[in-house]
Amino acid sequence: MAGGLQPRERWPVFLVSPQTLLRWQRELVRRKWTYRRRRAGRPPLDPQVRELILRLGRENPRWGCVRIQGELRKLGVRVGATTIRSILRRSLLGLAPRRGGSSWSEFLRAQAHGMLACDFFTVETVWLRTLYVLFWIELGSRRVHLAGVTANPDCAWVAQQARNLAIEERLQNVRSLLHDRDAKFCGPFDAIIRSEGVRVIKTPLRAPRANAVAERWVRSVRSECLDL
Repeated sequence: MAGGLQPRERWPVFLVSPQTLLRWQRELVRRKWTYRRRRAGRPPLDPQVRELILRLGRENPRWGCVRIQGELRKLGVRVGATTIRSILRRSLLGLAPRRGGSSWSEFLRAQAHGMLACDFFTVETVWLRTLYVLFWIELGSRRVHLAGVTANPDCAWVAQQARNLAIEERLQNVRSLLHDRDAKFCGPFDAIIRSEGVRVIKTPLRAPRANAVAERWVRSVRSECLDL
């Protein structure tokens, strides 16, 4: 502004040139709108907290991610369960409740002879009526036994099929019976099986691979016999 009030021939009397003033202004504007950028994503986890998570996982193989998260909160450390799960997986510790020993597939292969599995599958009739089919399958030989078909698989019907299995003496060489946690397999059903000296094993929640032999046979029936 001062340069505009003086003629151009007197500009050399100023200590700085207009170009310098403009440069200073641009520098001030740049510094005003320039801020220190943050790194994207979550802040890195403290190495001491990471070591504590790994220590809890090694010393307590039956603790899950939620349990470890709760124990850390007691110490005043807040870490998400997903973060704990990622740390355990990257360290090859696996997830609870079983970090050591054999997996379900290895257990089934080792104990196949002497194990019996059962499950249901449904069939839709021409009149759109749903029928429930109960079957038994020997894990060692893959031999399938059809237990029965019904439109109402209540507790009494399922328990009767267990009695029929015992009467037919198909549980003589069976040590364990494997089935999922379907409500159809009620208390009397398990009680009848146990009364024959057979151990009842229930698969974990949302783990269809735990009863993989029966599930695979159901798939074969649907694709090869029922055209589903």
